[in-house]
Amino acid sequence: MSASLKRSTLRAGSVLLCLLFWQVAASQQWNLLLVTFANVPTPLAVVQAAVDLIDSGKLLQHLVASLGRVFSGYLAAIIVGIALGVAIGRSRWAEDLLLPPLEVLRPIPAVAWIPLAILMFPSSELSMVFITFTGALFPILLNTVHGVEAVDRRLIASARSLGAGRRAILLEVVLPGAAPSIITGLAIGMGTSWFCLVTAEMISGQFGIGYYTWESYTIQNYPDIVVGMLLIGLLGMGSSLLVKRLGGLLTPWQRSRGNA
Repeated sequence: MSASLKRSTLRAGSVLLCLLFWQVAASQQWNLLLVTFANVPTPLAVVQAAVDLIDSGKLLQHLVASLGRVFSGYLAAIIVGIALGVAIGRSRWAEDLLLPPLEVLRPIPAVAWIPLAILMFPSSELSMVFITFTGALFPILLNTVHGVEAVDRRLIASARSLGAGRRAILLEVVLPGAAPSIITGLAIGMGTSWFCLVTAEMISGQFGIGYYTWESYTIQNYPDIVVGMLLIGLLGMGSSLLVKRLGGLLTPWQRSRGNA
């Protein structure tokens, strides 16, 4: 058996063990010290809820609404986060001017932005995009700053001695050197965008996976809650993997270094 097949088998086995534990604990309504499974739906109940959601025809509407909000906020966070990160990482003046207020805003949870987002934006759609934007911004920003600051100064000095201007140094030395850290920030930012989705869609009264999950909670429809949670988890995981794969294609020198 090849090493890759062994790893795939091990990973599949771990998922199956988790599902088995979930089925037994929920069906037997276990009480484990601080955790109780008395009201937790079984995997079979969750599967039935997922089938009912698909049959209702609303799944596509929820997916389209959530994907539009997440990727709109995420793309805006990429532009702002990388631009600010490069500026802060390259300039002490920008660091002293921009980093302190950003550090004050960074620990604020997404749910705390809801009242202000409602007041700031003319529509609930823009408010939800803003919440996902704030979730993705800071991982991208901080990883960009760290990546830019970690670029070997000798490479910059060498490029400058060969006659490279500021633009050439930025595009051909700084950004390629910081790319692995930036890609890590992009992957984390994608995950946090989905993490903030439920918070963002609490504003909405229409469609979205986060709204579906929150609505299921308010009417105490427990299997549907788990369906929504799993959809967010799978979409977030898939999106983060996609970002990492695209990042790997854009940084082939990192793969070569890893193989070496």
